[in-house]
Amino acid sequence: MIKISAVSYLNTLPFAYGIEQSEYIKNNSVISRDIPSECARKLLAGEVDLGLVPVAIIPQLKESYIISDYCIGAVNKVHSVNLYSHYPIDEVTKIKLDYQSRTSVNLCKILCKKHWHVAPRFEQASIGFENNIDSQEAAVIIGDRTFNLEDSYPYVYDLSEEWYKMTGLPFVFAAWVANKEIPTDYIAEFNEACANGIDHIDEAIKFGNIDIINQEAQKKYLTESISYSLDADKRKGLSLFLKLLAEL
Repeated sequence: MIKISAVSYLNTLPFAYGIEQSEYIKNNSVISRDIPSECARKLLAGEVDLGLVPVAIIPQLKESYIISDYCIGAVNKVHSVNLYSHYPIDEVTKIKLDYQSRTSVNLCKILCKKHWHVAPRFEQASIGFENNIDSQEAAVIIGDRTFNLEDSYPYVYDLSEEWYKMTGLPFVFAAWVANKEIPTDYIAEFNEACANGIDHIDEAIKFGNIDIINQEAQKKYLTESISYSLDADKRKGLSLFLKLLAEL
């Protein structure tokens, strides 16, 4: 049995649906649904064999294998990984970093250094921080909690969009990474399950039964904001991110 940790956000619904439709994957896997930082912890600790994990942890793994042609990525705006502030970025003195994130918080640090050329103080945030951001603070907030924050702050920086401005490349937030070699027949079935889910977005939305935003908005987000194919440009973006991460 392959132990899997998968992210519990809206953007993973196609993967969840595809896996649910695959008898092979269900019969050969034990699956948990977690926030990204917990997916990362479980894979790093060896508690699972495979995870949809923040790509920032790849260098920390003794062994790492990207086993799928699909990811959680974006070309330009992603709409669900943002830096929120009451002031422009060049006036921000402190940035709170989302406790659910491993990749996005490091992306923010890279953007501060290489793109915005600012040096705020970074603080690891805890549960409930979204409602406690002072005047000259900013906060990185990711995932489903961002859908109701659009009008809460005068300055909202989409981190994927800012990365695209800086590099001209798409960004990969999470990939299906294993910490050991996975059988080739399992990988083939897993890829097929992911592809099937992506090809059936409407069914995935009904399957997910998530009510944070309406189904029309969910479809728009999943088809226009999230880009699932781990193509050559995304692999270039991922390589550059890991290079810049090593330089922090």
